[in-house]
This record gives sequence, C-alpha cells and structure tokens, in this order.
Amino acid sequence: MKTLTLLRHAKSGWDEPAARDFDRAINDRGKRAARTMGDYARSKGYRFDAIIASPAVRVIDTLDIFQTAMGNENLEPKWDRRIYLASSASLFDVLRDAPEGATDLLMVGHNPGLEDLILEL
Repeated sequence: MKTLTLLRHAKSGWDEPAARDFDRAINDRGKRAARTMGDYARSKGYRFDAIIASPAVRVIDTLDIFQTAMGNENLEPKWDRRIYLASSASLFDVLRDAPEGATDLLMVGHNPGLEDLILEL
C-alpha cells in the first residue's frame, strides 16, 4: 500500500521584509515546530522514499530542520514550483507525477491547498 504524508511549512515571519512572499523564511517558533515534527516522525518510525516540495524559502527551511531532526537528511527532495499557492486540483496533478516507485511519499507545501487536498481525500 502507498502512503502519502502531507506537511505544511512551519510558521513564517513577517518581521523581516522579503521582496516577495515566496522568499519569506520561517521564524523561531517555526524552527522549533519543524524540529518537534521531525522528532515526532522519527519516534513514530516514519520513513520516506520520496519527497516532493514547494521551492519556497519557508518550505526549504522547514524541510531542512524536519529532515535533520528525523534523521533523514540524505533524501533529496524533488522541488516542484506547482505546489506553491496550489489548489487541491493542482496538487493532485503533482501527485500523479510523483516518482513511480515511491511507496512512502512526503509532500511539503502550503495552505489552503494542502488542507483542501486533505478534505478531498
């Protein structure tokens, strides 16, 4: 059976001015939360054989901390711009293009798209 895990990026900050929304980094609270989620995933034995993620800075930051805490930092994500600000329909398209052999897939992105995808699933 294939498993899909969805992870929303950690809390991002508005304190530092970014040229674009795409370039916003996570804040200290987000860093702690990403580490906590990585620790949780490790404690529950989560393992991923593929990661598809938005290339937005806050997703990259979240995933770096999450993977390190999880002990899975050697798995290189496939960065997919379609995930940024995506609707659930677009996220389904991204999932259809997932690596064929992936059985445990992690998708990292943004709301409201991820939440809408969950509701549709």
